[in-house]
Amino acid sequence: MFRWFRKTSQKPVRLMPESKWRLECTDVLRVTDDHGDVKEISKDELASIIVETNDTGPWGADVWWLLFGPNDQMAMAYPQGATGEDAMLSYFTSLPGFDHAKLIEAMGSTQNAVFPVWRRAQ
Repeated sequence: MFRWFRKTSQKPVRLMPESKWRLECTDVLRVTDDHGDVKEISKDELASIIVETNDTGPWGADVWWLLFGPNDQMAMAYPQGATGEDAMLSYFTSLPGFDHAKLIEAMGSTQNAVFPVWRRAQ
């Protein structure tokens, strides 16, 4: 009788392979990719964050988070939809000077583009 309710109350489908990436946000930011390779950077070393979009959606990973460390060297990258992204996003958006407008612009992009959303004050 309430078959429609069961369908709408089910857990949302997780993105694949994006959800195979695992994120941890403690004193260090850690990314374990879909092959098990681990990269990390301490919060103190984080220098900037860029959101990169591409035109492969909806079938490809079309939103990537790029984290940069000292000397503007890329420390790690991960796709939107990674497991644990809520804690990482919460941390990023709490950083002083985080550009929420740029993030909104990035989330609406279907083009190949980069959106600098945060840079540590010098």
